[in-house]
Amino acid sequence: MTQDPTSSERLPTIRDIAELAGVATSTVSRALSNPQRVNARTREKIERIASELHYVPSSQARGLSSGRTGVVAILVPDITNPFFFDIIRGTQHQLKASGYTQLLVDTEEATDVELDTLRKMRRSTDGVILAASRLTDQQLADTALRQPLVTINRATADAPTVLIDTPSAVVQALEHLASFGHRSVVYAAGPTSSWSNHRRWKAIEEAVAQRGMTATRIGPYAPTAFSGAAAADAALSTGATAIVAFNDLLAIGMLQRFNERGVRVPLDVSIVGCDDMFGSDFCNPPLTTIASPVEQAGRVAVSMLMAQLDPIHGGTARKLAVMPTHLKIRASTGPARA
Repeated sequence: MTQDPTSSERLPTIRDIAELAGVATSTVSRALSNPQRVNARTREKIERIASELHYVPSSQARGLSSGRTGVVAILVPDITNPFFFDIIRGTQHQLKASGYTQLLVDTEEATDVELDTLRKMRRSTDGVILAASRLTDQQLADTALRQPLVTINRATADAPTVLIDTPSAVVQALEHLASFGHRSVVYAAGPTSSWSNHRRWKAIEEAVAQRGMTATRIGPYAPTAFSGAAAADAALSTGATAIVAFNDLLAIGMLQRFNERGVRVPLDVSIVGCDDMFGSDFCNPPLTTIASPVEQAGRVAVSMLMAQLDPIHGGTARKLAVMPTHLKIRASTGPARA
């Protein structure tokens, strides 16, 4: 006696549908993926049985028939960094609205992990969004040849890019510090593999040169609060009166170290962070920082990827989108000490 597939705990398959419909599994596959290739009576019978069994086609099966998986991968260098929370939220919402599933990968700030992940997911995803990629220009170019790709905060001539215009707000930060009488500034740098890190330092160099100020670069430091103690000690040794940190996490770690050493912020030293991450306004003192529409950057990246995946319905393809930034002034900055 043939077992009724509906009585099984396992999920129904096209083989179950084929058995009940009295047709080949290939006929079921065609009826569900390319209905115009199956006569109406057979197709209706198959669709009715599939509905009764509550059959859900697998992403692998869809991929075999249509060449699409319905999955887009989002790669970030550190999933614990709050800056990426809003990017992930933005891509998630926009992908869901577009009928796609998001696959999130933490590449651990490692180029080899990022490359290996991209290689392994080439056939299992329809496209990739790289946030703050650590890849070289050549590696990005090679990747863009093999799969639809959009980068966030990593400019490349070979793939559409969403840039968060941090350098403009860095200039605002230097103007703000100059207005308080600061003439010597320290930049607590982030990872050497970070493209954004180099952009921020270049903006600082240009801004201080135009304002008769001096800038010293220390680091590199991991973009975490744990690195803040070493960065704070190094910054104090320079004698500078103001600090611009690579990101808020590093700045918060520096604030904690200053408190341990009895250094008063902003009476003894001023500090500016970057990213306006959740909690930066809860610090003691609240952190002056660079803010940007991070969630919107994630949404825009998805829109740019959809234009590649579906040129007819995905909208006009853009190569570059620039997101504005601004300085959010709080209590961690003040007049330079006499």
